[in-house]
Amino acid sequence: MKLRKLVRHWIHAPSSGRVTRRFHRLYYDRRRETWRNTTWLGTEVLKCPLDLWIYQELVHELRPDWIIETGTAFGGSASYLASLCELVGHGRVLSIDIETRPDRPSHPRIEYLTGSSIAPETLAEVRRRVRPEERTVVILDSDHSRDHVLAELRAYHPLVGLGSYCIVEDSNVGGHPVAPELAPGPMEAIRAFLAENDAFAVDRSREKFYLTFNPSGFLKRVK
Repeated sequence: MKLRKLVRHWIHAPSSGRVTRRFHRLYYDRRRETWRNTTWLGTEVLKCPLDLWIYQELVHELRPDWIIETGTAFGGSASYLASLCELVGHGRVLSIDIETRPDRPSHPRIEYLTGSSIAPETLAEVRRRVRPEERTVVILDSDHSRDHVLAELRAYHPLVGLGSYCIVEDSNVGGHPVAPELAPGPMEAIRAFLAENDAFAVDRSREKFYLTFNPSGFLKRVK
């Protein structure tokens, strides 16, 4: 019991924010040993494993018909999300990227789409595949510049129904608390989007592990 109280005191102490930020920077900067050395079934994922655990919880809770991912890279996260859909017996993944890679993982629940995530022809194809009544989770992980992410939020949020999520990844860059040279980035896009749209709110409960690459990025549709 004494140890539990000490841990609880350390977590909630005023200095804990400094501690978590320092650990966040350490984890991020040692990328070749940490998040750039994280794979799913042999394919690079390029994400924080604690965020992947949150995705598992969301898939179990929501049973989405579609998970739309912008920014495919090597396909590790698409493969991971498809595996979750397979486990719950429901859902498909639509992963969008400007580049094609012939060695990306294949899975019956993955569909790859080549093109800019905000190009009119890409958005038209997304709308053709995803029906309005289907439950959709959106994960934005392509170009991390403020203007691009804001354009993605404006384009994709109508696909997200009440209680579901539009997740902005890598809102930690731009000095929040890592990679200040990348500002303005996803965090600034989130703030601009929330200032113009009150249908979404930041769900802090999805940041429960203290280390997340998506601070303020779990946007839940509340109205």
